[in-house]
Amino acid sequence: MKKLALGGLLACALLASCNQQKTTDQNTTTESGGAEAKDLPSLFSNYWEEQSKLFPLSATAQGDNRYNDQLPNDQTRAFRNGLQEFYQRYLTQLQQFDRAQLSENDRVSYDIFQYDLQMRLDGLKQNIVVGGDYPNSWMIPFSQFGGLPISLGQFGSGTGAQPFKTTQDYDNWLGRVHRFPVWADSAISNFRQGMKAGVVLPRALVQKMIPQMRDLVVTDAAKSLFYGPVNAFPKDFSVADRKRISSAYQEAVLTELSPTYKKLADFLETEYLPKSRPSTGSSALPNGPEQYRFLVKFWTTTDKTPEEIYQTGLAEVKRIRAEMERVKTQVGFQGDLPAFFQYLKTDQKFMPYKTPDQVLGAFRNIQAKIDPNLKKMFGRVPKTGFEIRQTEAFRAASASAEYNQGTPDGSRPGIFYVPILDAKTFNTTSGMESLFLHEAIPGHHYQVSLQQENEQLPKFRRFAWYGAMGEGWALYTESLGKELGLYTDPYQYMGALGDEIHRAIRLVVDVGMHTKNMTREQAIQYMMTNEAISEQGATAEIERYMAIPGQALSYKIGQLKIRELREKYRTQLAAGASGKLREKYPRQNAEHFSLSAFHDELLKDGVMPLSVLERKMDDWAADQK
Repeated sequence: MKKLALGGLLACALLASCNQQKTTDQNTTTESGGAEAKDLPSLFSNYWEEQSKLFPLSATAQGDNRYNDQLPNDQTRAFRNGLQEFYQRYLTQLQQFDRAQLSENDRVSYDIFQYDLQMRLDGLKQNIVVGGDYPNSWMIPFSQFGGLPISLGQFGSGTGAQPFKTTQDYDNWLGRVHRFPVWADSAISNFRQGMKAGVVLPRALVQKMIPQMRDLVVTDAAKSLFYGPVNAFPKDFSVADRKRISSAYQEAVLTELSPTYKKLADFLETEYLPKSRPSTGSSALPNGPEQYRFLVKFWTTTDKTPEEIYQTGLAEVKRIRAEMERVKTQVGFQGDLPAFFQYLKTDQKFMPYKTPDQVLGAFRNIQAKIDPNLKKMFGRVPKTGFEIRQTEAFRAASASAEYNQGTPDGSRPGIFYVPILDAKTFNTTSGMESLFLHEAIPGHHYQVSLQQENEQLPKFRRFAWYGAMGEGWALYTESLGKELGLYTDPYQYMGALGDEIHRAIRLVVDVGMHTKNMTREQAIQYMMTNEAISEQGATAEIERYMAIPGQALSYKIGQLKIRELREKYRTQLAAGASGKLREKYPRQNAEHFSLSAFHDELLKDGVMPLSVLERKMDDWAADQK
């Protein structure tokens, strides 16, 4: 397949958008110089089309397979300049519309679109690109937790978002592989610019990245992760196609993928590691404090200061510890809370599994247990399929349990991934029930699937992600455990408290590391003092917060807002509700407050900044009265 340099790809995309822009301007501008409300959907649609070309891996993840052979070099200055022009142009177009003249749903879209574009522009001013896996300085192209070298393995394994059903699918993947060496060269160049500017990763993280890259280097193509699709050919492939594709994949693995991963590993080990920093937080970087404040706003979608969040974290840790003390007393444990944590972590009765299949089976049993109660809490349920899988071995050591979204057309289910390094040490008190509620049902699977399935939303909303609401929702669902029939075992409830305090601890250690000179070691110790987590688990978590500053703040901040809204409306609606509401939903909690109706309204329009969410929910509550 002919290679297309980034400059050509980006120029084509921007040229097409400019021509499209002229047409849009001609069609939407009124005599008064404004834009007609009926044309707002076209603006959103045009934006989505352009963004899909600029971020084709995201398009693939969302089930849009038109660009499955594309891998733009997003490491260049030309790409970043193109993004700046792209976002500014659409923000200017949006401002031509009179928000007051829009419908209720279009006003929500307007607010989200304006917020998102402005945040992306603000990020570029801070040398942070919002796009891809996680926002980060362009001088730090990837880390041990995310970035193209990691996600490429997930896409190319044959079990991820990249489809491998037709010969064209197999050829498409090769198109991406061919572009990876150029991307890697540019990434190394950006790392080197970061070395000169003092913008480098902490040494502890770089030490984890080197073996990650080396693990993907092979001398036998058949042993490569990227050979997975060849080992799983569809049955209808002809002998000739199998031979051609096998040969092409062997060549790609041995001449492009393995050499590129080796180059990245060698660079990290010989050049970058000696220049990496001994410090922990981003405050040690030039412009680090300003970048962190931006990332706090980006991830929480609030104007809360790092100090406010830090104090909230301390208060939440104190509150949850008190509840943990109560459970410790309930089960009759003699000893202090740290001793109880040690007991939960080490007693063999909490490690009953022998094989990974037994661990996965335990999670499937949790799903079966909550299923009868879900309909009491949700009027809307997703159509998208759902599966529980073990995390791939190549990334399991650095991975947390996670949810990977399905596709709206049902061709790929939502997947709950569980890393199982050793089934015999997998601990039941780690919060298995709360983990399932969060990562799977009704947490991420319900929220993401219902959002993607809602064809009434413009695509930039159907496939949007705001961690404060998305992760906040998932953490909020952990509190529904008792109502769903879980947490009957005090040790599982203790695990749920452990999961909640874990998110509260994040407020303390994330802000502490990035603004208060808390060291990696101090953060690990603080986490282990306040929850039942192993040193290995705490280390992986803390290093994650070091790699993606601010992201860990979104969970607790969002959960507290959703809980606040639930209590506000429960109080307001206790005074009465419309006959229509009573007819559609059963009454719960307060005399006229329907928890099912609240959940349905919260989820039906997808994720959004918390301020936009509260305005929308206030309007809903007013209607219910």
